[in-house]
Amino acid sequence: MWIRSTLAYRTSFALTTLGNFALTGLDFVAILLMFSRVDALGGYSLSQVAFLYGVSSVAFGTADLAIGSMDRLGKRVRDGTLDTLLVRPAPVLAQVAADRFGLRRLGRVTQGALVLGWALTRLDVDWTAPRLLLMPVMLVSGGVIFCAVFVAGAAFQFVAQDASEVQNAFTYGGTTMLQYPPTVFATELVRGVVYVLPLAFVNWLPAAYVLGLPMPLDLPRWVAFAPPLVAVACCALAGAAWRSGLRAYRSTGS
Repeated sequence: MWIRSTLAYRTSFALTTLGNFALTGLDFVAILLMFSRVDALGGYSLSQVAFLYGVSSVAFGTADLAIGSMDRLGKRVRDGTLDTLLVRPAPVLAQVAADRFGLRRLGRVTQGALVLGWALTRLDVDWTAPRLLLMPVMLVSGGVIFCAVFVAGAAFQFVAQDASEVQNAFTYGGTTMLQYPPTVFATELVRGVVYVLPLAFVNWLPAAYVLGLPMPLDLPRWVAFAPPLVAVACCALAGAAWRSGLRAYRSTGS
């Protein structure tokens, strides 16, 4: 329904998608400006940082397109309109994800894919079979991990009720962090996104293997192939948190 509604005004859809494309592209413009003054950032070249940027943007953009509407859950909890979703013969999670589905978010995915494609043409990488395998694995697993973070953040809103910005700190903030090399961040922060909120498995760890660079925190190189397992674990935990939050929902009482 939301897709048909969006495409009913094709010019508006094209302009908003283009605007989304340009707005997200400013992040990469900032990286280009940095490299106009330096040759490397944390030991990473421009093409290597562009690779991190592209993988992070495509993975997050896919998750944002599919389930980015989860940040509206807090408003529904506050005003009680979540009740209308509970009486419909469809999973509440699917309904919340589809609420005001934003096809314009394709702009972020397209922009990230273009940067990733440009980076792949500039990288000097020996494309062995494991490295080729990791490309689709990290994109799909990264998208699933971000989806799990969206769902976990939405589950937190059952308790906080007004926590969309807290959720955005881990979703939008997380993808912005992953666009830069792990070597520019404090060791404690890197440990946090490896062992606590495993966003490092979206691109930092598999990208280090693909690019032939040292693994963050001196982790073994086989960890680069762990994103699918991490994605499954994140989905299981996010699903448990969602079910717990949904059972605890008590409406507004009005």
